[in-house]
Amino acid sequence: MQDIPNGLTFSPIAFVRSPYARRIDAPHQSTVVAGTESGTLAEATIEFTEGFPTTAFRDLAGFERIWLVFVFHRSEGWKPEVRPPRGGGKHSVLATRSPHRPNAIGLSAVELVAVEEHALRVRGMDLLDGTPILDVKPYVPYADAFPTSRAGWIDAIDAVQGNHSAPGPKRPRKK
Repeated sequence: MQDIPNGLTFSPIAFVRSPYARRIDAPHQSTVVAGTESGTLAEATIEFTEGFPTTAFRDLAGFERIWLVFVFHRSEGWKPEVRPPRGGGKHSVLATRSPHRPNAIGLSAVELVAVEEHALRVRGMDLLDGTPILDVKPYVPYADAFPTSRAGWIDAIDAVQGNHSAPGPKRPRKK
């Protein structure tokens, strides 16, 4: 194992306030809302921690989308292969968007609705209420969008199920 310079510690800069309390309620991707209770893109708030300076996020006003770097705080370990919800058998975890990862960090692009006094109001949320936010970055279309890129095994699923198909939230398991 290699040591990481300066140690590796992170503290949340914000927390999500979303309508999703349970994993089964949240969509699998922020823009895929089929099967959710409302069937619409959910609004949420990114509330910055006490003392976080407003000067650190005020210039986000004017950006249509932002990236949220977050912690899968309810992840319970990981496996090298997972079975994605769209089917197609097992795939290597790093070729999926599974929340159960070697380091439980995630990335989500959401629509920025408003920059508020100590928060960001967003739409298209797929994160659970209370999710710790490690960082926020602006979405820059010329650098972040590659619509003609290949998507590996997902392209094969799209060919059968239709482009950009994704399941709605899972239903609770019967005990």
